[in-house]
Amino acid sequence: MNKLLIFIISIPIITNSQINPINFEVNGAGSNWTWTTFENDDNPTLEIVNNINSNGINSSSLVAKFTARVMGQPWSGCESLHGFDIGSFSLDSSNCIVKIMVYKSKISDVGIKFVDPTSAALPEIKITNSLTNEWEELTFNFCSRIGVFPLIKDQIVIFPDFDLNGRTDDVVVFFDNINFSSPSNTSSWDCVNNECVEFFNSSGNFVDSISCASQCYQSTTNNINSKNNSVYQVFNKLGVPIKHIQNNQIYFYMHKNGTVEKKLIIK
Repeated sequence: MNKLLIFIISIPIITNSQINPINFEVNGAGSNWTWTTFENDDNPTLEIVNNINSNGINSSSLVAKFTARVMGQPWSGCESLHGFDIGSFSLDSSNCIVKIMVYKSKISDVGIKFVDPTSAALPEIKITNSLTNEWEELTFNFCSRIGVFPLIKDQIVIFPDFDLNGRTDDVVVFFDNINFSSPSNTSSWDCVNNECVEFFNSSGNFVDSISCASQCYQSTTNNINSKNNSVYQVFNKLGVPIKHIQNNQIYFYMHKNGTVEKKLIIK
């Protein structure tokens, strides 16, 4: 008698959308996530607390509270759990504008970056708050990274007090209402000095960032000692800052305007 054998193969499915918004409410996203703090001395847990001021632009009931230790690193922060919390997604024209509300007692950078399942990441984009002791919404433009390695993200990392000047005391930062959206204006892209730069009008030569990236992010023999003074940091493919480059390695040059240039150093 012939027997029919059926094999069931489990194939992981990658979705193409992230959880949006992240608002830390009881029935919302963020409050029950597995947040991990890092590089923050004793790494106090990220807390979900009552809104410190619901009379301003942020009327939410609950918000996140991060305590940056005085002995913590300037880049101390918190991160979601790989593969579970924010979901798996790629940046595109519908989600490359990221906004976050912050309530800070000092002026310093806030950083956001996204990481792929192998822990590869481009450097964080940093924006400085301009207000203290009140809610302020900061806008991060990730549109120049559409179609750029690593493509699939499954983790968000937040640096609430990225202060290279150091801290004189513990600093408490509240943040809330992280949301993803498309640019509000018509966009185009163009390759400027080997960088794919977004224009919020139709003056660029490319109608989408993927076309621009394929033309712009080409291998180059430029090195870290380039006279391009817009470069302020160089990272390896894992997103780790480096001071010395090696031949035949890929590096990402972060510019002051938030754009990233991918370079392959060839001897």
